[in-house]
Amino acid sequence: MTAVVWFRRDLRVHDHPPLVAALREHAEVVPLFVLDPRLIGGRFRSANRTQYLLDCLRALDGELRERGGRLIVRVGRFEDVVPAVAEEAGADAVYAAGDVSPFARRRDHRVAERVDLRLGPGLFIGRLGALETKGGTPYRVYSPFRRAWAEQPRRAIEAAPEELRVPDAIRSEAIPDLEALGFDGPARELEDRPEPGEAAALAAMDAWAREGADGYGDTRNALAEPTSRMSQYLHFGCLSPLRLEEATRGAPTYRQELAWRDFYAYVQLHGHAGRPDPQWSEDPAALAAWQEGRTGYPIVDAAMRQLVACGWMHNRARMIVASFLTKDLHLDWRLGEAFFMEHLIDGDVGSNNGGWQWVAGTGTDPQDYTRVFNPSLQQKRFDPDGRYVRRWLPEHDTPGYPDPIVDHALERERAIAAYREVGS
Repeated sequence: MTAVVWFRRDLRVHDHPPLVAALREHAEVVPLFVLDPRLIGGRFRSANRTQYLLDCLRALDGELRERGGRLIVRVGRFEDVVPAVAEEAGADAVYAAGDVSPFARRRDHRVAERVDLRLGPGLFIGRLGALETKGGTPYRVYSPFRRAWAEQPRRAIEAAPEELRVPDAIRSEAIPDLEALGFDGPARELEDRPEPGEAAALAAMDAWAREGADGYGDTRNALAEPTSRMSQYLHFGCLSPLRLEEATRGAPTYRQELAWRDFYAYVQLHGHAGRPDPQWSEDPAALAAWQEGRTGYPIVDAAMRQLVACGWMHNRARMIVASFLTKDLHLDWRLGEAFFMEHLIDGDVGSNNGGWQWVAGTGTDPQDYTRVFNPSLQQKRFDPDGRYVRRWLPEHDTPGYPDPIVDHALERERAIAAYREVGS
């Protein structure tokens, strides 16, 4: 008997419940990854993130080959490719980790109409579909969700298989490059780019659990200090989130960050409506200044330079630049969401959207709209010795550095009035 194991956002062999379930019931498996043009070239198209994905696929293929298998890669629409591969292999079932986004659920519904699709856990820590208030309704606010999430029993962590067999007759396409996927050329060389793949993720997790997680509560907002850098591994599933939670169980502040990831996925699952948007401005010049790090506010500009140079940005910096775009420049948060998704290698639709709406005051659990980040005070608090700004914005104290493009005090009052007007 043969099964297809459909890898999606779980590019690993350790703690992979669908892979374990398939091997328990079948003698052979077909490890499959589908590059669907709708995701690769969709509205959040990103050369940085796609290149990281391709590198993670090569690493996964290596892990499978060490166990006697190989990764089968196909390009095409999910609902066409998955049933075709199942038929080609004579597979009687397709195993995959269940996902929560509207796109993922529609995709799985279409595939399930043509094959026996068996969905299991693996992408999140909690059993998100089982979390609800005492009144039987979905949580809308993070704090009560986190308390219920923390109390929920965890499933067992699965060991990696020692070996697996893939039918010899199943063909695989070579993992393509960016040009073959429709990009104009190779991705830019990113600074501080974490090594892709599961082996690198496990090594990074062990180092973080041993050396950094316990002090996370004290250092998490210090812009120049190291952070876990687990986000890209969680996004692509090179690392099991449940395994990361177990490794950092003694670090409660860090565990809350993992809860936020599950919360934003939970919001996607239940489709919560957010708060109303204020009246946004349209100012292409201001948007360009923000994107290019030319606002005249060093902490904002340094963060935007880091994003473009690294394909990543410190979490505190993400909140600072998001507040500046929405409440100092009064620009639609969706413009920031899209720019982040263009550059971030860890760009997760749920977490990125949730973070932007939290800062913009339009999400299901937004911050108080009267809280507007003062970029100058944020710099004094979280980069007091200037190391972060000096690294990413070395010209900030030279005559050529621009004056601030807006007056923060005035724009703060404008922002609060705009939110008050729509009743946020």
